Amino acid sequence: MKRIFLASCLLLSSCGGSQSADGPTAKAENELETASLKLYALDCGKIDMLDLSIFDSGGAYEGRSNKAVDTCYLVRHPKGDLLWDAGLPDAINAIEGGVTNGPFHIEVPVTLKSQLADLDVTPDTLDFFSISHSHFDHVGNAGQYAKATFIVNKTERDFMFRDDARKAEDQFPAYAALETAETITFTGTYDVFGDGSVTIVDMPGHTPGHTVLKIDLANTGTVLLTGDLYHLYEAREKRTVPVFNTDKEQTLASMDKFEDLTKETGARVIIQHSTKDYDALPKPPQYLD
Repeated sequence: MKRIFLASCLLLSSCGGSQSADGPTAKAENELETASLKLYALDCGKIDMLDLSIFDSGGAYEGRSNKAVDTCYLVRHPKGDLLWDAGLPDAINAIEGGVTNGPFHIEVPVTLKSQLADLDVTPDTLDFFSISHSHFDHVGNAGQYAKATFIVNKTERDFMFRDDARKAEDQFPAYAALETAETITFTGTYDVFGDGSVTIVDMPGHTPGHTVLKIDLANTGTVLLTGDLYHLYEAREKRTVPVFNTDKEQTLASMDKFEDLTKETGARVIIQHSTKDYDALPKPPQYLD
C-alpha cells in the first residue's frame, strides 16, 4: 500500500511542473488521503465493573455495578495503519469463563490478533501503535506490537517505565517490549500522518499522560475516542472522577478541554468502555469513513 502511495506521489510531482508544496497538488493529495481514511472498531474484551463506586470519589455510584466493553481501534490511512490501544490480554481468551481481578471480571471472547489478521495486519506489518494510557485494559497486548513505531505522550512513557511500574509483575511484562521500540514522544498534540486527519491530544488526569484520539473522516466527520477520560455516559454528564485517577484537577481541566473540542468540531464522541457506543459502530470488515 505504501509503495503504491509513494509511486503516485512521484508521478504527481513529475506532472505538476513548478507547483509549490502547499499548492493545488498538495491540497489534492491531502483530500485524497482523508477520503481514504477508515476507522475499524475492534472488540478487545468484556469487563464487568463489580464495584462501580470506585469510578467516583464523591460516591455517585455507590452500591452499583456495570457491564462494559473494552475496545481498540484500527485507523487505516494511505501512509500506514495505526492501532489505538491494545485491550485486555489475548491469553484470557483461553480461560473458560474469564477471570476476576479485584473489582473487575474480565473476558476476551475473540483475540485482538485474530481480528487484525482478518484485516491483513500482523504484529510484523503494523506501522504505528499508540495508547490512550497505560492501564492494564489498554496495554494487554501492547508488547506484541513493538515492531511498530510507538507514538506516546512523553509524560505517559515516563510513567510506564518508572521504577514502581517495573515492579508490577502482573502488568509490566505486557508492554515491557515497547521500551526498546522505535518511539515518537510528544507533548500537546501530535499529527500522526502529517495531514491533520488523525491527531493525538493530551488530556491528562486519569494518568499523567493520558490522551484522546481525534479522527477527521470524509463522510462521518470528526470522531473523538475518549480513552478513559470518561468510562460512562453519566461520568460525562456529572463530571465524576474515579478514585484511582492520578490528578483530579487535571482530569476536570481535561474534561473542559474535551468538551470545548467537541463543540468546536461537532465531533461524534465514542466512550471507549460504553457498550452502547460500541454496539452503534460498524463491525469489521465494515468501517467508518
